Amino acid sequence: MNDLGAAFATALHLVAEGDPAVLRIVGLSLRVSLAATLCAALAGLPLGALLAVTRFPGRQAIIVALNALMGLPPVVAGLLIYLALSRSGPLGGLGLLFTPAAMVIAQTLLIAPILAALSRQAMEPLWEEYAEQLRSFGAGPWRAVPTLLRDGRFALLTVLLAGFGRASAEVGAVMVVGGNIEGFTRVMTTAIALETSKGDLPLALALGGILMAIVLAVNVAAQVLRDAAARAGG
Repeated sequence: MNDLGAAFATALHLVAEGDPAVLRIVGLSLRVSLAATLCAALAGLPLGALLAVTRFPGRQAIIVALNALMGLPPVVAGLLIYLALSRSGPLGGLGLLFTPAAMVIAQTLLIAPILAALSRQAMEPLWEEYAEQLRSFGAGPWRAVPTLLRDGRFALLTVLLAGFGRASAEVGAVMVVGGNIEGFTRVMTTAIALETSKGDLPLALALGGILMAIVLAVNVAAQVLRDAAARAGG
């Protein structure tokens, strides 16, 4: 019990003093997750909006596939990216394996289906509400997408926060493609796993506390946005 208390005390000291190793790991984690969320949003949000407003053969199959990919195991995503970026893979010449860029790609693959599926669910009620009005102005489904994305910004921001939270808490994919290299590809989740296995509880606890604070902040922000959307719609 004394050892555990000492570990917590040391962890608090690391956070309070702004330990360089902690700050470096947290900074890389945030950069990778934010970059992945942005990349996934550029593909996922427009796709979700298009699926909400269009009807075409194969649409339901795409929706089912996106819903299934929401549960894609991180290690499988990491394996796919590893195979693509390895020397014998189609993108091996880029030299991205075991770099932060590979970690961004892996996280993007994980959260893009989540953003697409959730944005479709958020946009469909808006399209049902505004469809007749938009058609009266000559705006077809394709032209309606920017309008829906703008009017549904609060809901979409909540979707983005969900994607960021998923990315920041991910460990399997970034471990596979990043290699958990100290000072280069080590992020909070991989560092927590490594330091716990080594018995270095203070650093693991410090990073775990910061990660929990980030997850809590994301959830609070999402709730605030939901309340704002409810007030705006009410």
